[in-house]
Formats: sequence, C-alpha cells, structure tokens
Amino acid sequence: MTAHNKEIDTIQVAFNKPKSADDIPPGYTEAKGFMIYDLKMDFTCKARWVKAGHLTASSGNSSYAGVVSRESVRIALLYAAVNGLDVYCGDIKSAYLSAPTSEKHYIILGPEFGDDKGKYALITRALYGGKHVRQDYWMFVWENMINLGFESCKADPHVWFWESNDKHNVPIYEYVLLYTNDFLIVSNNAPVILKEIDGIFTSKEGSVVQPNGENYLGAKPFEREIERTRCWPFNPTQYVNQSWKNVWEQLRKRIEGGDVRF
Repeated sequence: MTAHNKEIDTIQVAFNKPKSADDIPPGYTEAKGFMIYDLKMDFTCKARWVKAGHLTASSGNSSYAGVVSRESVRIALLYAAVNGLDVYCGDIKSAYLSAPTSEKHYIILGPEFGDDKGKYALITRALYGGKHVRQDYWMFVWENMINLGFESCKADPHVWFWESNDKHNVPIYEYVLLYTNDFLIVSNNAPVILKEIDGIFTSKEGSVVQPNGENYLGAKPFEREIERTRCWPFNPTQYVNQSWKNVWEQLRKRIEGGDVRF
C-alpha cells in the first residue's frame, strides 16, 4: 500500500476538483483511468495511475515526441572530455506532471482515491496514458528552455545548448540533453544550469550526480584517464545483460508452452 498511497499523493497536482457535475466547464468529456502495479529491478514496488487514453477520442493531430539519441549522448561525452567540462546526470521527479494538458477530460474518482471516491476531478496536467501526453510535455519543455535562453539543436531537438566561457575565458557551448525524465548536463558551471532547470522541474532527491559508474539510459558512463587523456567510456553491460535475461525469459515461456521444441 505504500507505493499505492505514494502515487495517489503524487498525482493530486494533476486534478482540479469541482464541487459537482454542474461545475464542469463546457467541452469536457469523461475519461477513465486505472492503477498499474509493478516490481522494479531492485524488487521495490511501483504503482502508477494511468489515464485510459485508448478510450478517449483522438484530435487527429500528431502526438509524437521523441527523445535524445544515444549518439548525441556519446558526442556530448566526447565534447566534455575534449574541453575539460564537468558532466552531471539526474532524474526529473514526475516529469509529465510538470506539463499542463491540452486535452479536456474529467474523471469520477474511483475507490483507489479513498475518501474522494465518487468525486469529480478535472484533469489539468499531462497524465501517463493520455493520447497527447508526450506532445504536451515536449511543448512545455520547449517553451521553458527557450525562455531560459537555450537553443534546440537542429540535428537533435532534444539537445539544448547556450553559449558560455570555460575557466580560461574561452568561448564554449554548454549542453543539456533530455530523455523524458532523465537529463545530462555538460557544463563548465553545472550548478548554474541545475538551478535554472530546478526552476522548471523538480529533480529527484539524490539523483543529481556525476555519472561515474551511475546508471544512465541503461548504461554506465564513467570517467577515466587513458594515456593522460580524460575520457568518458560508456559501459552497456547492465543493458546487455538485462536484454539477454528478457530474451531467455521469453524463450523459456515458449518452451514451457510447447511453442518451441528442440
């Protein structure tokens, strides 16, 4: 129940609760939602309340929003090594809930909401499962990063940069790479950028670290000095091992089900 209660408390920010059905604004339609439970790789329980977007009408507009490519991450780490810049990574807390939703839906709260069961709630933030959640989040990020003075890279729009100077006062670029709720900063003065980002999002407590062996996007970047040259190798061991485990697990199920024979 700890994971359940934590999720219910977290998503309260996404709701505006009118007193009755008469207070629901025109144009809003009813949506549904449900709770999903899972067990993470470290065996901690995870609960997520998900909007049933498959039951809501589509606007007909594209809702696609990509993420930063792994090639961009590798180039950024190379750039950091060449220019002697610091690298930090972090995790944004409840990233989608930071963004307002473009959809007009309300729900009738179910038993998972405890004493609020039966009450009406207008959905005001981008919730997991919504048809346009990714697009809403991307537009929120785009507007705020532009307002902070960052530019989006034409080669990869999820790479953001601004002009700065290094410790020798030489002009450089500083970068922020965004992969939904994961970010990577390449900077001469990372605390300044972190402060700016925390004005938009909320970083998970203890998640902002220099990725020296810390997990980032399924791999573990770490700082090394090879022949007096600073570099950032990218170790995918954890990602590869988990991929093999998933393959063997699917194969085992098929063998036990009689779909595969040797």
